[in-house]
Amino acid sequence: MRDWDDAYANSAHIPGSDKLPALWAERAAAYRAALRGFRPDIAYGASERQRLDLIVPDGDSKGLVVFVHGGYWMRFDKSAWTDLAEGARHHGWSVALPSYTLTPAARLSDITAEIAAAIAKAASLVAGPIRLAGHSAGGHLVTRMLCDDSRLEPAVYNRIAGTLSVSGLHDLRPLLKTKMNETLRMTMEEATLESAALHLPRGHSPVTAWVGGGERPEFIRQSDLMANVWTGFDVPTHLVIDPGLNHFTVIDGLKDPSSPITARLIGFD
Repeated sequence: MRDWDDAYANSAHIPGSDKLPALWAERAAAYRAALRGFRPDIAYGASERQRLDLIVPDGDSKGLVVFVHGGYWMRFDKSAWTDLAEGARHHGWSVALPSYTLTPAARLSDITAEIAAAIAKAASLVAGPIRLAGHSAGGHLVTRMLCDDSRLEPAVYNRIAGTLSVSGLHDLRPLLKTKMNETLRMTMEEATLESAALHLPRGHSPVTAWVGGGERPEFIRQSDLMANVWTGFDVPTHLVIDPGLNHFTVIDGLKDPSSPITARLIGFD
């Protein structure tokens, strides 16, 4: 019998991972302190966590990037990831980073609805094309925006020029077998509904599944699954396995304007 808890246990297989959250928060705070174009805590709903930060470039904005954080839908908020905006911001893109209500206070279907509302709010503030990015659970949330039951209004959905799911989760049914589900409280019905790979795509907006070559095999499988399934529905999909990177280092390139992952995010490659 497969150990599904171990399959999704990233931190247990990355030495020193217990120190990373404090480091992420420190780096993000230092980046915010140096920013000139930073608009914090823009409300997209009534609850405390329904807030997004917006980073704007020095000149005119070329469009909007929305980055959705991970943490298995039960940890973190927007404040730990601000510095990941730099790659896109450097090239003239505005970047929105939303927080969202965490489980068990919200069900995954509720969180999906919140992210749709956050994207709609950010889209009302920034003109031009929209590019979505998400890490881990955030990868799940951004690919859900592209499904046949997407809650995005056509005027917003039709602006999406590309989606980057980094180490994303696209079939949630295996998580029913983990201890995490004591917090997630998913049923088989909800896990199926919330799995992008089990949906038809709403349109043909390009999707890249990007994953570290040093990640847990389950995350590589999940990325491969997403790229393969939607290819069959004429969605331009790409699978990128970034050599040697783990579940946490794989997103570091988003801070670098010259990195391949930044180029893919903003459509330069």
